[in-house]
Amino acid sequence: MMRKAFPDHWSFLLGELALYSLIVLVVTGTFLTLFFDPSMKQGTYLGSYSPLHGLRVSQAYATTLHLSFDVRGGLLVRQMHHWAALIFVAALGAHLLRVFFTGAFRRPREGNWMVGVTLFLLALLEGFCGYSLPDDLLSGTGLRTADTIVGSLPVVGTYLSHFLWGGTFPGQSILPRLYVVHVLFVPGLLIGLVILHLGMVVYLKHTQWSAPGRTNRNAVGQPMFPHFTAKSAGLSMMVAAVIAWLGATAQINPVWSYGPYRADQVSTGSQPDWYVGFLEGALRLMPAWENVVAGHTLMWNVLVPAVLLPGVFFLVLYLYPFFEKWITGDVGEHHLCDRPRDRATRTGLGVAAIVFYAVLLAAGGNDVTAFVFDVSIETLTWILRVVLVVGPLIAYLVTKRVCLALQARERQLVEKGMETGRVEQNVYGAISGGHRPLDGKRRYRALVRDVPRPLAAPGRRASRRARVRFRLSNWYYGDRVDMPTTEEQRAQIEERLRDPVGESDER
Repeated sequence: MMRKAFPDHWSFLLGELALYSLIVLVVTGTFLTLFFDPSMKQGTYLGSYSPLHGLRVSQAYATTLHLSFDVRGGLLVRQMHHWAALIFVAALGAHLLRVFFTGAFRRPREGNWMVGVTLFLLALLEGFCGYSLPDDLLSGTGLRTADTIVGSLPVVGTYLSHFLWGGTFPGQSILPRLYVVHVLFVPGLLIGLVILHLGMVVYLKHTQWSAPGRTNRNAVGQPMFPHFTAKSAGLSMMVAAVIAWLGATAQINPVWSYGPYRADQVSTGSQPDWYVGFLEGALRLMPAWENVVAGHTLMWNVLVPAVLLPGVFFLVLYLYPFFEKWITGDVGEHHLCDRPRDRATRTGLGVAAIVFYAVLLAAGGNDVTAFVFDVSIETLTWILRVVLVVGPLIAYLVTKRVCLALQARERQLVEKGMETGRVEQNVYGAISGGHRPLDGKRRYRALVRDVPRPLAAPGRRASRRARVRFRLSNWYYGDRVDMPTTEEQRAQIEERLRDPVGESDER
């Protein structure tokens, strides 16, 4: 076990960044629980922050101020906790993108992909719960939005809202319940799933980039001990140090500036943390559509952007590995990473999704943008609605063409080699640029790639399902640039990409 090989590449560190920021979260969160009281009971504030003296505040808000101004190191730990949460979600998201673009979700890692998506979903829930606990005006506005989202559920929404909030908003129960979820349920699930995820990585072996000596049937890298262990320990210390530096120097979530939450007040220019900003943007872009059916109001302006949109998004993430397996018909194991350029359609779809998210995130602050640039918020909203539809489509087309262009350029390099910058003249007087062959590593990476062929066309009597599968397969893999190879080279490439059989080589 101590000699187990771990492939070495910077992109593989994104998961470790998430792991070590989670450890900082657990340590700092444990400290904060010793001083925080999630009670919504109201009282008069007489603490150290004199501008708020005499105001009616909840016990949750008062203890947050006490942590910030009276507990030694309390503000530092609070800000470290918040920064670690942002880094944790960002690292998880980047790690999922790396896995998606490199095809590391393919068999035998479909289960681990689903564990990773669940971790990301739980991280969003955990972040929202922690963001809501201080009971300041900003987090209270977020809870008001959450109450509206819950209330938009047909038939059960009103009952569920009364149950969660303990009555009509703002109720008396939501913060204590969020506190239990934040410090007990979700952390327990996160830690359990992280252990499961790491165990599956060790059992299934890590993916690796194509290079000489690396095939689909071995794992080439540094041993767990002492190389990987030492490097990983150093990375954990650097992550903790950066988070401590951010907590000490970069102010975040100054709740004393926002003031305590009041149900009849909303902060101007208020936006949630970035990871749920896309929901805010979706709510702002959705037209005000409502219907009354059998005495029940269907609030499409809330239900579609805040419930159906994220629901469909995560459903697509969960099912995508199985969708790609279906359209390729490929049931073999894959341990070599895809280069994004070699899977042009998948890469285009991923970039389109990123652009879609970015537009929604920008829409979450459309009021601030309209104010700063002195434009009509109605005009800006309509511009963003158009960009939300057109932007991802353009991003997909451009990305796919760039990937195919990179493939064509690589074919040219394989055929002619790299330009040397020297001009040569032959005996007949013809002038041409000098070239040298590609080095072995780049040539290997260009030739040893696993790109499926489109499925064969079905017969006339084929089912509609078979015809749809054929069209999807042709859309995915019909556009490609094949590399020039001899029969002997093709045989060698197939051998390196062969599905693992029996015991695999590991060093």
